[in-house]
Amino acid sequence: MALNNTYEARLVQQETAVGAGVQILLLALLGTAIGMGPAGWLVGLAFAIATWAVLSRALHRSRPRSFGPANRVTLGRAILVGGVTALVADSFESSPPVTLLVGLTAVALILDGVDGKVARRTGTSTALGARFDMEVDAFLILVLSVYVSTQLGPWVLLIGGMRYAFVAAAKVAPWLNSPLPHSMARKTVAAMQGICLLLAGADLLPHLANLGVALLALGSLVWSFGRDVLWLWRNARVAAQALPTTEPAAPAAADLELRELAAAR
Repeated sequence: MALNNTYEARLVQQETAVGAGVQILLLALLGTAIGMGPAGWLVGLAFAIATWAVLSRALHRSRPRSFGPANRVTLGRAILVGGVTALVADSFESSPPVTLLVGLTAVALILDGVDGKVARRTGTSTALGARFDMEVDAFLILVLSVYVSTQLGPWVLLIGGMRYAFVAAAKVAPWLNSPLPHSMARKTVAAMQGICLLLAGADLLPHLANLGVALLALGSLVWSFGRDVLWLWRNARVAAQALPTTEPAAPAAADLELRELAAAR
């Protein structure tokens, strides 16, 4: 059995290595097609190496029996996000091919609705897969917000940075780590971010329309995060207020036990 587990682990690690190789191949294709500069290459390679390292470490900790079909879809999305990241980095040196950037982003957003369905249909839903999917989504939004900020202003970075700010705040306020109830509104707002940023980044609409689309994305995100933070805060207060009513019960129970022991003697 130990040999079999080792063999499965090697297969899982091989899939992440193949993913890194495909990422480098995509960068080579992009570099050939558009003559990508040093910034795009460096950022793209850094993304490929970081994704491989973080994913390999997470897989080593969770030790899944196999990588799974849903994770393969998410890995494919991550590869596309790596290509988008390289193009955005390259855009600071030269004019980016908007059609190519929009195409890669659109495919990545479409596949966002595929990996979850694959996981449910194949019965391979895992906490690691859900976290992998969420991190890929969050990073894509961050990269798109960087790109759109060059057109509309640095305030757009709030869209991509809000989730990371929430994670940082949770380090200081652990009550933010409490689980949240299911919410379709939260999922809808999250899906809107990529679509709105893609639309604004494509620059197909007038400047004011692009500005309105980005403001809509930011406004809905602030509302969603604000609602969740308020719910978590109220839940933490209720839990804190319940503690004094339950903690004194322990001494009373202990006193009762001591009295019973004394009576038995």
